[in-house]
Amino acid sequence: MSELVKDDHGTSSKPPVTDRRRRRPMSFTSALLLTVAGALVPGLGLLAAGRRRLGAAVLAVAVAVLAVTAWIGLTQRRSILHWLVQPDTLRLIGIVLPVIGLAWMVVIVLTYRSLRPLNVSPLQRIGGSALVTLLVLVVLTPLAVGGRYAQVQRGVVQDVFAGSHSRSATRPKNVTAADPWAGQDRVNVLLLGGDGGKDRSGIRPDSIQVASIDTRTGNTVLFSLPRNLEKVPFPPGSSLAKAYKGGVYAGPGDQLEWMINSIYRNVPAQHPGLLVSDNPGADATKLAVGQALGLKLDYYVLINLQGFEQLVNALGGITVNINERVAIGGATDEGIKPSGYLHPGPNQHLDGYHALWFARGRYGADDYQRMLRQRCAMKAIIDQANPGTVLTRYEAIAKTSKHIVLTDIPSSLLPAFVDLSMKVKGGDVKSIAFTNKIIKPWNPNYKLIRKRVSTAVAASEKAPPTKKPAIPKDNPNKTAKPKPTPTGNATPNPNAPADSLADACAYRPVQ
Repeated sequence: MSELVKDDHGTSSKPPVTDRRRRRPMSFTSALLLTVAGALVPGLGLLAAGRRRLGAAVLAVAVAVLAVTAWIGLTQRRSILHWLVQPDTLRLIGIVLPVIGLAWMVVIVLTYRSLRPLNVSPLQRIGGSALVTLLVLVVLTPLAVGGRYAQVQRGVVQDVFAGSHSRSATRPKNVTAADPWAGQDRVNVLLLGGDGGKDRSGIRPDSIQVASIDTRTGNTVLFSLPRNLEKVPFPPGSSLAKAYKGGVYAGPGDQLEWMINSIYRNVPAQHPGLLVSDNPGADATKLAVGQALGLKLDYYVLINLQGFEQLVNALGGITVNINERVAIGGATDEGIKPSGYLHPGPNQHLDGYHALWFARGRYGADDYQRMLRQRCAMKAIIDQANPGTVLTRYEAIAKTSKHIVLTDIPSSLLPAFVDLSMKVKGGDVKSIAFTNKIIKPWNPNYKLIRKRVSTAVAASEKAPPTKKPAIPKDNPNKTAKPKPTPTGNATPNPNAPADSLADACAYRPVQ
């Protein structure tokens, strides 16, 4: 029986109820089970411990947060993708997630302390502490990792993509982030595979492609130009057209220095300050490639092949079909034999080292075989970069991307490009490689090239988008029937349709 205490007026009253006396009697096992329940549903354990006001408040906040999160996840998926490329939002996410984790941790600890019986054995005390620690780790770890990923992603966006003060001589002007494709049927992006390295002076694009994307459907045409393309024109009336005789990139001296892949390095060196740009080599290449194809190129993305190996490894490798033996190393002109080969086979999973040689191996092969392999490697990277892979390997991918990617795409346009990329994923992808079966690289017919481009673009705009990219299911025991290859004497058809990239990269071993 409680002892009565007299107050100043002489009346008797019960002593104040302390926290420990407020506890409801329960077994240690029940306390542990309710602690787990309180960790899963914050506030539930506090209510069971008799702390009704605090428990109700915590439960109300938890339910509200859960409801908002569910609503966002179910109805605002597009907004979520946008937030993942907006630095200010990413900074906020990087702060909020750890704070939620810390608050949750406090609730778990407080719940256990409120439920724990007054008299527990040392072993029970250790067991209870271990359970609380485990619950805290389970709750705090994903939120802390999410916060870290948000900060890493913010760093990638700021380091890789152009800011508001970046300079470009070719990027579209007066573009609004809210609707950058207003009045624009297509976006044309130059994709360069840079071949820079410690043993090279500057960057020489080893792979030159243009992705022409329909902004409504996501239907895309990939145009590939050979790196040894010559007599490349510049846009009439441009500063480059005035700097080079007849508006054509050609002249005396080493023939290698007048190929299209030398523009990136040579134009800024030969005419410094001619283009007001943070990357005049990329802008000069955009102008030249665009004029060759008859397209206005909007943006460029350059991936240095020196980092290609790390990127593929970060993705966990890529899967490609190998139709003919590909050399690893070797130099034909110098008589150096390869150190090994990639052998033909369907669905070959390659790590970064072997994927790099798949894309750039040249011993015993020509540039046009390499062009096809590079397009297939790019397709394999797109296929491999699914949400599951990106999430589990995100930090490695982000760290690699910061060092190998250059682009003039403004960070403010990333939400629009996210939307466009989702359309591309569900659209129809065609490709045209301007090989020596279509043109003579040393004396190309640019009218023919532009006609092929305009025909392919028009067909792409008419084609309905597909729900999924067509990916052939290869059977090692059954190969696709080879298509007839046009001979060198055949007259190129300017109206010939573009090839399906999935079809071009299917398993058709060379006999």
